Amino acid sequence: MLLNIRYLWQKRESIIVTWLVSYSAVLIVPILISLVIYMQANETLKSEIHRANDSLLKQMRYTIDTQVDLMKRLNMEMTWSPNLQTLMYSNQPAKEAPYTAYQLVKELRLYKTSYASIDEFYVVWKKDQSILRSGNIRDMRTAFHTLHNTGAMSFEAWRDQMLGTETNQFVILPHQNAAPAESSIAYITRLPDDLNGQETGTVVVMADTRRFQEAIESISGFSDATLLILNQNNEILMSNHPGSEELKPFMNGNQVQLDNAKVGKSEMFYMDSAVSDLKYALIIPSSLYWEKAVYVRNFTYISIVVSLISAGVLTWFFMRRNYSPIQQLVESLKDKNSQNEPADRNELRFIQKVIMNTRSEKNEIAQQLQKHQQVLRSNMINRLLKGKQDTLVPYEDAFRSFHMPLYSSEFAVILFVIENEENLYGKLPGIDINERNKLIHLIISNVVEELASERQHVGYVAEVDDMMVCLVNMKADSSDWNQDLHHIAAEAQRFLERYDMELTISISGRHTSWIGIAEAYQEAVDAMEYKMVLGKKGIITYGDVRSDAMADDPFGYYYPLQVEQQLLNFIKAGDTDQASAYMNEITERNFDKPIMSLTLARCLIFNLVGTMIKAINDLGDRDNHMLTQYPHRIEDIIAGDTIQEMQEALQNLLEEVCSYAADKRATNVSQERDDSLRHLSTQVTQYIESNYTDVNLNVNAIGEHFELKGSYLSKLFKNQTGEGLLDCIHKCRIRQAKEMIEHKQESITEISRLVGYNDAATFIRVFKKYEGITPGKYKEIS
Repeated sequence: MLLNIRYLWQKRESIIVTWLVSYSAVLIVPILISLVIYMQANETLKSEIHRANDSLLKQMRYTIDTQVDLMKRLNMEMTWSPNLQTLMYSNQPAKEAPYTAYQLVKELRLYKTSYASIDEFYVVWKKDQSILRSGNIRDMRTAFHTLHNTGAMSFEAWRDQMLGTETNQFVILPHQNAAPAESSIAYITRLPDDLNGQETGTVVVMADTRRFQEAIESISGFSDATLLILNQNNEILMSNHPGSEELKPFMNGNQVQLDNAKVGKSEMFYMDSAVSDLKYALIIPSSLYWEKAVYVRNFTYISIVVSLISAGVLTWFFMRRNYSPIQQLVESLKDKNSQNEPADRNELRFIQKVIMNTRSEKNEIAQQLQKHQQVLRSNMINRLLKGKQDTLVPYEDAFRSFHMPLYSSEFAVILFVIENEENLYGKLPGIDINERNKLIHLIISNVVEELASERQHVGYVAEVDDMMVCLVNMKADSSDWNQDLHHIAAEAQRFLERYDMELTISISGRHTSWIGIAEAYQEAVDAMEYKMVLGKKGIITYGDVRSDAMADDPFGYYYPLQVEQQLLNFIKAGDTDQASAYMNEITERNFDKPIMSLTLARCLIFNLVGTMIKAINDLGDRDNHMLTQYPHRIEDIIAGDTIQEMQEALQNLLEEVCSYAADKRATNVSQERDDSLRHLSTQVTQYIESNYTDVNLNVNAIGEHFELKGSYLSKLFKNQTGEGLLDCIHKCRIRQAKEMIEHKQESITEISRLVGYNDAATFIRVFKKYEGITPGKYKEIS
């Protein structure tokens, strides 16, 4: 039997194990049913045990809550006693307080009779530092020695508890008359403060712990359990087995942890009081709790073991009988040259793998060959484009081996550059960057090669220097090859726009033989560089670029000194429209046909920026912050990929410079105007002081003298000095008249004539307007 088990372990992945599991399923069903029955019975037993414990706790809660309810009712009656309210909260004279206290003590005697099960109760009178009991009044220290001096609590601790801030709490207090434990459960209520905010006192109701102990012992079922009565802080007020071993694991300092239902070998149940903040807890040993459940579990296990042994013998017999044919088939499929066991120990999987391996070997060999062909083909095209001739293998044979037909010995190259590659990658989230590149290259290859075949040419696409290159082998005797290549580029550009690809395409000329392929590739690269002049997303043909370069004006640069001076004048004048139009005229003349070389194009951009810097220098203010920013602005302009981008940046710079020039010019004009107006106002004032005696002196006369309209001159004068021209005339005449009046040389009529007034009445009216009094009155006070 031991050898059979070892053999079965070695065959753990074999079909024999699968059959063993299948046969065992018949046995597992009744075992599962037995386990389910056991679990249901266990839950039922647990529920019954919980219900029994809950019943005991409810019975105990009812018994103890009856006593607690009496204590709370007595506490409430004492609290709302009229005599207590009068004693604590009335404004009665101090000499009447003892009588009220005496009345309260007499009332407490009645409570003693009505609540016979309450062992002690009293009122702590804070103001008088005394205790009011049934029948007597004692000072606090005497009352403590009478009631509580058992040695378990000091007088100071008792007093602090009586006068503390907590209220409506259950605590354990020592009690001399509480035999045999000398302790009571006390319900303490702190009375509210009086109207002056002073503390009043406390009501204490006590019941000896023996009463609660007797109530617990009268209930059957707690002989082996530990019962706890807990206050609102989960502190033990009373226990039937104080200091028991079952209680210690549940303690955390002075508090009982009620959130742990099971600790060690004990289990806890608890229940809240129905009439107070107390809690009742029950701790039962697990051995007693699970006694019946363990019996049911053991019986279930024994029945399962018997079923397993009896069924195992039958399963082994039938399993060995059915496994022999499969084992013989596996032996016939093993490699006869290998002495090792097959890697897959499952016989059916081994048979399946042998069949699948035989079928896939041929496919794998074909795929590997195709993969190597793609790499070798791409490498061959790359070497041809770079002009690296491989003399070991004729290219005709290499093309034939790669299934690449050749229509003629004439070749051309089409070059593709993706301008929005970063944005394109952002539209393919969740794909590795290498996979994105492969996907984009696959799309371009399929599209371009298909378009070449439509024009009866053949194209082969490869990646060279981060660019997609299509080597086109043209059909024999192709006269319109140039139009065909342009059509292929235009259609590819239009089709790939559907995939949001923005392409710039360059086309080489036609070349013959394998050596001409490298020349065609270099022409396409050279043409691609001209996208800086011609712009992105276009189709650049090397033939067009070459013909423009060979035109009559090969220099292709126009920016003479007189043109620069004219542009400088427009900029310094702050005329943005004229300067912009003139600069556009310069760039159009340079960048129109023939195509300017890249070096001269950059040179022109530099010179245009230099012109703007010259304009700022001519305007003055060399420390202006605009000049400090120009190095960065120049870098931004030259960093453009195309002339169009450079022109846009240059246009923005031109607008800023013109705006600065216009502001500078406006500032200079405004300064000159202010100086001119100040000079004119001074001249007008001097003219009035020299001619104030002239009776014909008025605004129009002054305007004629200065060759200006009188009203306009008066407006300019008032804007500059703050007063009108006529007011200035009157003030000058009145000032001279006052000097004459002070010297008392002439009459008022004569003075009015001397200062330029024909009518004395007019003089008097004007004098009073500006001085507030008449000339005669002014003469009297002078």
